[in-house]
Amino acid sequence: MMTILDSATAVHFIGIGGSGVSAIARLMLHRGARVSGSDLHESATLDELRTAGASIFIGHRAGNLPPDVDLVVYTIAAGDDNPELVKARELGVACRSYPEALGIVSEGMFTIAVSGTHGKTTTTAMIGKLLQDAGLDPTVIVGSPMLHAKSNLVVGKSKYLVAEACEYRRSFLNLKPNILVITNIDRDHLDYYKDLADIQSAFVELASRLGPRGILIVPTAHPNLAPIVATSVAMVVDYEESARMTNRLKLCLPGAHNQLNAQAAATVGTALKISPQVIKRSLRSFRGTKRRLEYKGHTPEGVVIYDDYGHAPAEVRATLSALRELFPLKHLTVVFQPHLFSRTKLLLGEFAGSFVEADHVIVADIYAAREMEDTSIHAKDLVSAINARTPSRALYMSDFKTIPALLKNGELRTDIFLTLGAGSIGMLADALVLGGIPTMG
Repeated sequence: MMTILDSATAVHFIGIGGSGVSAIARLMLHRGARVSGSDLHESATLDELRTAGASIFIGHRAGNLPPDVDLVVYTIAAGDDNPELVKARELGVACRSYPEALGIVSEGMFTIAVSGTHGKTTTTAMIGKLLQDAGLDPTVIVGSPMLHAKSNLVVGKSKYLVAEACEYRRSFLNLKPNILVITNIDRDHLDYYKDLADIQSAFVELASRLGPRGILIVPTAHPNLAPIVATSVAMVVDYEESARMTNRLKLCLPGAHNQLNAQAAATVGTALKISPQVIKRSLRSFRGTKRRLEYKGHTPEGVVIYDDYGHAPAEVRATLSALRELFPLKHLTVVFQPHLFSRTKLLLGEFAGSFVEADHVIVADIYAAREMEDTSIHAKDLVSAINARTPSRALYMSDFKTIPALLKNGELRTDIFLTLGAGSIGMLADALVLGGIPTMG
């Protein structure tokens, strides 16, 4: 049956530079549709979309809508007062959110959805590559560019769809998966969810969409997953149990968390009857995704630079633990940009205890993203909380333009330098490797 994405000839994307929206834009370009879109800031993603044929506008204005547009896809970060969305609705143009568009893509496909508070991007990419290497020719949609594919989208010709399924605002309920992977459940997105029980209720509803013929792949011992496992009518497979029954997988990526991600992917492969040899070979050659413990290079002074998207306490701990596995005796400096005032405020104590593997922590201003400024919480509060545990470990820095000079003249001495956070902090890593001056503060 033809969907609205199949029939659309001119599609406009609001927030086209976003990790999910850009994947749908690439898909529509591949299908031959005329694509336009807007975003607030320039980015490498926008440059790639322009090269592929999209018309891009910086800033949101009603005039950005093409006169012949027949579909608008928008980020869920766009408010109802977004001028492009308002204009499209006034004109009677069909409008779909990114999660709705992803759900439409999945219609009629054998959908493997990967969800969970942490690890879903890497696990999705691993599964996508595994199906590719097994000759199953999947379509893959991931929240970060896969290093092996150099994109957040792989367009396949088979029935298989591998998709990252985000829990924010219950977005993943637009999917009806055949196989569902849940990596873990933790307190997050507390600007939307009331508490952990509210988060769990969303996952229970998602798992219920599997039906009795579906497969639920989870770490059953994870206490926060108990309500999901208890209520599921699908076949439940414990990927941690599978890990205990097999040898440690050989991976390019360090970290115990990546071992678990790989075991989840391997369990999907087994469910699809992919041979153990193909599974091991595929996972061994997986190089990761952008901004997930991504090696960026060296500064002119020889400091090793890594960048990571981690923005929750468990992710911070996992990333630092993985770097310590790689560099047990090296001096490690972290620049952390907290993401969201609400998350920083509600999880302040957990954040403070998550930097134990770092020698020094530089804390940047909180990246507001979709939130209004909250003066009751500041980056300095996190610095104080970290230093209350280990005196002089952390300091606050609002301007990163001095960091290249500090590294060059030796005032900032370190062997490993990690930029960490879901905001704009990755630009600092790029600037350090290139020997330039960061443009963000």
